Amino acid sequence: QVQLVESGGGLVQAGGSLRLSCAASGRSFSGDCMAWFRQAPGKDREIVSAVARTGNTYYADSVKDRFTISRDYANNILYLQMNSLKPEDTAVYYCAAVRSFGLQFKKELYDYWGQGTQVTVSS
Repeated sequence: QVQLVESGGGLVQAGGSLRLSCAASGRSFSGDCMAWFRQAPGKDREIVSAVARTGNTYYADSVKDRFTISRDYANNILYLQMNSLKPEDTAVYYCAAVRSFGLQFKKELYDYWGQGTQVTVSS
């Protein structure tokens, strides 16, 4: 019943843009910290961006100034606008949520996860 479903991934050329969406259902996630993680082949899952209920945001250095996280609180949707994409951004992107008033950065603390959506950036 409670689930997160990502969409919007695909194949894009370097320098291009994609917008990922995460539709949450089953309950309201308005009070949660929500985040995007990614995992490249052979790599550990890493945080990309997070947003708290206050609107405070976090971005990994590797995506700062290129990605923008946002939320539609009324409809329980999390977005990640990805601009100026690089081949290094290629990964499976996951959305996640945890009941927290503030920003959380450790993947171990997140309770709900989507199934992931593949982003592939060609050079």
